[in-house]
Amino acid sequence: MRRYSIILAIIATVLLTGAIILAHPHFKKTITTELPSGVEATVVYNTTPANESRARDAAVGSFVTPRRPILKLSGEIKAGSVTVPAGDYTIGVIKNSESDWTMALYPGSIARGQSADMSKVIKLNSTYSEASGTAEHMLIDISPGSGDLAGRAVLTLHFGSMLLSGALS
Repeated sequence: MRRYSIILAIIATVLLTGAIILAHPHFKKTITTELPSGVEATVVYNTTPANESRARDAAVGSFVTPRRPILKLSGEIKAGSVTVPAGDYTIGVIKNSESDWTMALYPGSIARGQSADMSKVIKLNSTYSEASGTAEHMLIDISPGSGDLAGRAVLTLHFGSMLLSGALS
């Protein structure tokens, strides 16, 4: 009986060690920058594997937010015709069609399993591309824009082959 217990303990230890080694880590990331307007913008999010099948399955017109990332703005920003007041926003995307998405912000946070009230969603002037390589895990950043968004600060979300940029200035 003692020998059986020792063997079970060894097997359990090996399995637990293997699970720890193979476990997929998620990192909490925080990015803070000063936008050209002087407003401080902070993005807080947790990494997640880029599962594009979930994006493909999203309903057209829906607000999708992988792991509910947050954008915090210390002051009001104006990006073209869009004005975003100071505050915290859930970062998400709106599926316009199978090959077109818009970057969007939702005031406050959305509880897990809840849907966004679409009347409150703020759509950013956005560009979408599937030609920027693959991000195995979701990456969010604030960087200088390019193409149609050149000369602006943009919020970027790279998820698998999907790259969205939304103007913040």
